[in-house]
Amino acid sequence: MAAHNEFGKKGEQLAVDYLLQNGYTIVERNYRFDKAEVDIIAQKKEVLAVIEVKTRATDNFGNPQDFVKPKQIQNLVKAINHYVSIKNLDVDVRFDIIAIVKNNSKFTIEHLKQAFYHF
Repeated sequence: MAAHNEFGKKGEQLAVDYLLQNGYTIVERNYRFDKAEVDIIAQKKEVLAVIEVKTRATDNFGNPQDFVKPKQIQNLVKAINHYVSIKNLDVDVRFDIIAIVKNNSKFTIEHLKQAFYHF
């Protein structure tokens, strides 16, 4: 596996660990539908949190969350609409971003709740 893929997987695992430490249950990882891949689907109480993880080695080129583009958001919304429908879920859905930046040997994690809305 290429180094950037390993780095991304490390970021996703850090995000999962963070979510677990903060009272979330991990429902799905890397859920795929059509052209979308949802990194993490987690639940806390009656809220289903759809989480896009963005991991960067540096923030010199911008914040990780700035790299979530409108087309990706559209695909994520479509995937989650399908997921909620086939699972027959009655939950509130929230779209979050977990932005991770590596600073030297440490990682900084920022959880942006309701980072975008479905449209």
